[in-house]
Amino acid sequence: MTELEAFAHELVQDVLANAEAGETTAPDSFTQRLIDDLTEAGELDDGLVCYHRTHGIEVSGYSVPAAIDTLDLFITHFTQHPLVPRITKTTVETLLRRLYTFAARCRRGSYENEVEDASPVFDMVLDVGKASTSVSRIRLFLFTNSLSATRTLPPTELDGIEVSHHVWDVQRLHRLCTSGSMHEAVTVDFVERFGRPLPCLGTPVTDCDYSVLLTIMPGDVLDQLYGEYGTRLLELNVRSYLQAKGAVNRGIRETLLTNPDRFLAYNNGISAVASHVDLTEHPGGSQGIRRLHDLQIVNGGQTTASIHHAARRDKADVSRVLVQAKVTVISPSQLQDIVPAISKYSNTQNKVTTADFSSNDPYHVELEKLSRSTWAPSPVADGQETRWFYERARGQYADALAGERTPARQRAFKTISPTRQKFTKTDVAKFRNSWDQLPHIVSRGAEKNFREFMVRMDQHGRPAVDLSYYRRLIATAILFRSTERIVSRHGFGGYRANIVTYTLAKLANATSHRVDLDQIWRAQALSPALERAISQLCVLVQRSITNPPRQANIGEWCKRPECWARVVEISWPVPSELTDELLSLEVVSRIQKEAVTDRLSEEEKAMIAEAAAVPKDTWFAVSHWAKETHNLQPWQRGIAFSLGQLAARGGEPSIKQAVQGLRLLQEAERLGFRVAARQ
Repeated sequence: MTELEAFAHELVQDVLANAEAGETTAPDSFTQRLIDDLTEAGELDDGLVCYHRTHGIEVSGYSVPAAIDTLDLFITHFTQHPLVPRITKTTVETLLRRLYTFAARCRRGSYENEVEDASPVFDMVLDVGKASTSVSRIRLFLFTNSLSATRTLPPTELDGIEVSHHVWDVQRLHRLCTSGSMHEAVTVDFVERFGRPLPCLGTPVTDCDYSVLLTIMPGDVLDQLYGEYGTRLLELNVRSYLQAKGAVNRGIRETLLTNPDRFLAYNNGISAVASHVDLTEHPGGSQGIRRLHDLQIVNGGQTTASIHHAARRDKADVSRVLVQAKVTVISPSQLQDIVPAISKYSNTQNKVTTADFSSNDPYHVELEKLSRSTWAPSPVADGQETRWFYERARGQYADALAGERTPARQRAFKTISPTRQKFTKTDVAKFRNSWDQLPHIVSRGAEKNFREFMVRMDQHGRPAVDLSYYRRLIATAILFRSTERIVSRHGFGGYRANIVTYTLAKLANATSHRVDLDQIWRAQALSPALERAISQLCVLVQRSITNPPRQANIGEWCKRPECWARVVEISWPVPSELTDELLSLEVVSRIQKEAVTDRLSEEEKAMIAEAAAVPKDTWFAVSHWAKETHNLQPWQRGIAFSLGQLAARGGEPSIKQAVQGLRLLQEAERLGFRVAARQ
């Protein structure tokens, strides 16, 4: 086999395995795979799988990015024999014409009357119809695991809206997945594209790893680049900070509309990286940037998007806008290590989380290590232990399989690490956020949910990724995937993903997280009582989420906290046979407390110990003194009193209580509280 043939074969096997595990069709599984890959590459901003076909119309899914005035539609051509024969130009044109017809029918209205109003297709038609009246561009994607004879088709238009065509065949996908950067390079020739190079200044030589150029980029250049490449221009850390809601973005927009000539003075500019730069000399001896290879913006995504939106939505003249830009030229081998650090440290206009969303984050590295060394018990009596394979980066499973040189060794690898036990970063976020009762966030899509998972983990403290954590994580994976199978058997007809995450969240809520995850790990399966409970519960959840108030869009309704609030109120007594299996509240409390303690720093543990050492009489005295003197805030008096009660019971304060308690003690002493009272 050639490398491409091996990739195509493994791709088919992966798609079929995922289809079987998720009880879906192979084309839908392939569509989801492409959405995941292209979202990670920055080509898409998530997307939904939703297949619909009728006379002259076919569509496999769609995406309406919240921050970009673009509508994306997908159509899939999947075959189990991908390289023979090739997909012809005629077939490519026919498929994209069906997709175009779907967009046109949705835009011109009334098509929703021709589809079932209680199906995901109905929501898709409404979403596409609404979006197509406000966007400036529609992109039609053909996903195929065959070799395509046609890669590019000329753009067209729909009622004055630009319509572009994008063919992703097996060769293009192979190039993306094996490039090492998981994104297609953005190379810009400024002379060819805009008729002139960018003026620049070079910095003194720093070291052999990088060099820095300073330039001024015209607003219309940024507008056109963002219009063509969208979030592909943006390093992953900054893709989600684009909506013009915060004060910073509103300020950018106001300057663009009312005082564009002052933009250079008011704005901090952008930071970008490139793997290579081609320079040209001006007649006077100064240098200019002719071409940038592998361009990515690592700070200034909101500036770039705001300029684009002002030009497209507000019809602002951005040709007078000038933006300062720092371009760091880094060798390709350093991109994956240095780019996240530049992004992390250079974002200052809005607070950007310090969580590194890349696969190099320590959380994901530790999960990978545990997945390679931890054996899962056999769920049957054959004694065959297996491993759950964590794909920290896309393609690791296929690479590991290919590393086993003989067919016999490859079969052995699949026995030990079966495809059904492979899971990814977005899977982890889906499992955990469902169990943590955040189904409305899970419903927003894999990439958005993953970003929120990382942000929340940074805000609330990172867990100690040890063996106990890993085993319980795998137990939530078994819970989630078992729920998927149970929901599929009910044949609800749509919204399976939403029903699954809401069912699991409701189970966690109704049982107060008392499901024995350690037992699920040991059995590698759910108990019959738990399966029956989930089967009963998912029916109630399905009725709730598919009946939104005021005939709202079901898909959008599932993304709202109000949807979860309604599901919480569902009356569902935990079946007695399941109650007998649940852990006690004391055991759950101990497990949760241990998890919190494990992720505390040494400094935080020391603060807890210091606060715990303060006698109860001191806390009560501070509370009484503060009430008499009014020298502390009422909530501080309350914390002091609560810490006194906790000390009287011999309890230990939380880190938040410890921090606030020690702070108010220090403030009280500064304001006259006698230290002797602490003796």
